[in-house]
Amino acid sequence: MGYIRNKYAKYRPGLKTLKKRLIVAFLGLFAFSILSVLILKWLPVYYTPLVLWRSVEYGMGGKWVPVHKSWVPLEKISPHLQKAVIASEDPKFLHHFGFDIEAIGRAIDANRKRKVKMGASTISQQTAKNVFLYPSRTYLRKGLEVYFTTLIELVWDKRRILEVYLNVVELGPGIYGAEAASQYYWKKSAAQLNPSEAQLFAAILPNPRRWNPRHPTNFVLRRQNFIRRNIGLLGQAYFKAL
Repeated sequence: MGYIRNKYAKYRPGLKTLKKRLIVAFLGLFAFSILSVLILKWLPVYYTPLVLWRSVEYGMGGKWVPVHKSWVPLEKISPHLQKAVIASEDPKFLHHFGFDIEAIGRAIDANRKRKVKMGASTISQQTAKNVFLYPSRTYLRKGLEVYFTTLIELVWDKRRILEVYLNVVELGPGIYGAEAASQYYWKKSAAQLNPSEAQLFAAILPNPRRWNPRHPTNFVLRRQNFIRRNIGLLGQAYFKAL
């Protein structure tokens, strides 16, 4: 036994060094994540991991898809689009703390019975995922999404979360953000979108690489009608908090 202990004793300094390095690396990543969220509270988000991921996907598929992306402040994005994406993606956006617990519960129940999985991500979660993470369905990625969602809810206000979301959201192949999408599809700025155009943008969000707001399918048109009704149900008083 003494021989075995002596045999492995020489590895202990190395293991201690590795442990220290892992702790330092973890603390460094933790500090970097907080710093990133703090910096992006004010600075525009010009590039995201999603853009890189999609570019690699297209390249590996033998396609060249140009990137259309630009940043504009929330004041230069039509209020119609702001209302439409909230009504479509996250009706409780102004009241929750990053997570819609009821929607998560409904999704869990529904996904037990269906092959096509139902999502329950809030605008805050989608923003955290698009800005800081990579597309994936692993438990690690989901855990990081929860972490970054909590961070941005603590550090940013709702207007900033919505502003970042509308500037980074995917709205077509190689098209990211409201301004780039408005120029591409409607040949106008995001500030000039009318209610119908804004609702069509929100209607394609579940699958923006498949659906086109200029040539909506019957399903997209039904979603547009649903979004229009939901905006009315939420009411003007709800959106005044923005």
